[in-house]
Amino acid sequence: MAGPPRLTDATHPGEPGGRATIIDVATAAGVSRQTVTRAMNGMTGISAATKERVLAVAEQLRYRPSRFGRGLVTGGDHQLGLVVNDLRNPYTPQLAASVFQLAAEQGWNVMLADVDLASDPDRMVAALGAQTDVVIGYFGDRRERWNDLLGTVPMVELDPSSDPPTAAVWIDPSDGIEVLADHLVATGVRHPVVLDNSSPEHTSVRGVLMTDALRRRGYLPDVVHAPHGTAECGAEETVRILGRKRRLDAILAFNDVMALGVLQACRRAGVDVPGDVRVVGVDGLPLGALVSPQLTTLAVDLDEVAREALDLALGMLAGELPRNGPTVQRTVRHRLLLRESA
Repeated sequence: MAGPPRLTDATHPGEPGGRATIIDVATAAGVSRQTVTRAMNGMTGISAATKERVLAVAEQLRYRPSRFGRGLVTGGDHQLGLVVNDLRNPYTPQLAASVFQLAAEQGWNVMLADVDLASDPDRMVAALGAQTDVVIGYFGDRRERWNDLLGTVPMVELDPSSDPPTAAVWIDPSDGIEVLADHLVATGVRHPVVLDNSSPEHTSVRGVLMTDALRRRGYLPDVVHAPHGTAECGAEETVRILGRKRRLDAILAFNDVMALGVLQACRRAGVDVPGDVRVVGVDGLPLGALVSPQLTTLAVDLDEVAREALDLALGMLAGELPRNGPTVQRTVRHRLLLRESA
């Protein structure tokens, strides 16, 4: 007996990216969409033979029904997958708290995956996709592979480093950096240092924006490359910077966590902040207001980041937005938050 018919082309017409849809399964099995829904959800009203045929076609076409659709049928809660890098970084739980809070307001549950601490990140992401309606988070250079692993599950990438193949929320510090550079000029800074979290061969996007803004204002900033974005690494690199005995009156750190390490190293070395050296971080973490001197930072509203990501997720799941392209791109910008350290 001949098996279920196959789609002759690798690209399925109902879904971008070559993924089978419920329409493809219904057409190949010779049934209605409602029958496919009943078969996939184990509902009554169809014969055992029809159910078996539909499930065989679905397996052959590698069709994965949307959990969003199943939730509408079965009354289940919607599930959001959140991919983060490292829960030991204070930025990460701050972001997660914003996502959890806003998701709860929408009646969603959130499943969290820390891929940097996982023994098998690919397996973790695949498992997350099997249990959620949509996945948002930081994907880095693994986004193409994870897009394939997630199949029909929509993705929303946070802060991509380049044009993403999926929906995305850009977190853009460029405007805030320009305001900061003007502030440094106005306060008489002459010898700034950019403390970047990067390798010497690959300055981060944030580091490039900082150095470019400073150079356009006549500065010749040193760029120090730190391998980790931690407070410990920030402190260690600051000790080295201070030990060079070069003229120095400002340190612009890659993030707030590194800037806290800068403050610690300056205090231990007897360097007055901001009298001798101004210190600036990036992210706007609440921790920055709890230290002395309070940390000047380029702050980003993580509630807004979460709100934009969830808005995109809801739009895609409701069929009101596509899975990629300019209409599913959002931007959240940093702002200069002046405190005591600068």
